[in-house]
Amino acid sequence: MLLRLFLLFTIIPLAELWLLLWFSSLTSPVVTFGLVLVTGILGAWLARKQGSQAWRKIQQHMVQGQPPTGVLLDGLMILIAGAFLITPGIMTDMVGFALLIPPVRELLKVRVGEWLKQRALMQVRSQNTFYTSATHFQDFQQSSDPSYTPPEEDIIDVEFTRKDSSETE
Repeated sequence: MLLRLFLLFTIIPLAELWLLLWFSSLTSPVVTFGLVLVTGILGAWLARKQGSQAWRKIQQHMVQGQPPTGVLLDGLMILIAGAFLITPGIMTDMVGFALLIPPVRELLKVRVGEWLKQRALMQVRSQNTFYTSATHFQDFQQSSDPSYTPPEEDIIDVEFTRKDSSETE
């Protein structure tokens, strides 16, 4: 994790700086500065436009009672794209503009969905093997057996009735 943060905050900005200096040597510092400025403004405008469209879709899904899972991922990717586009650099601009292309987002949604499913499965599997210190060893042995069902006294069934504040007075 520390290595990833190191790469994120040192290597990538250094590579961006090198690319900007290289591009400046091919063209001119004014053109390079103009490129950074134009991509920042254009990227922020596009991200804001697509972000508001995604927000409307999320609201529509919620009103219709549908889970907005895919639209939420779209919104997240648009947010990340906006952050990349307002960051000066050539690589970040390329990634940012790519994230604003709907087919690229669809491809990434499939990949992210598969990754999240794997993480969820690993989490569920790990919850079956890790217990708090209050759990007895016998419970640990029994729960590792897939056919094990907890005894009736371990199951808690609760019903409740909500009372408004006007009813309690």
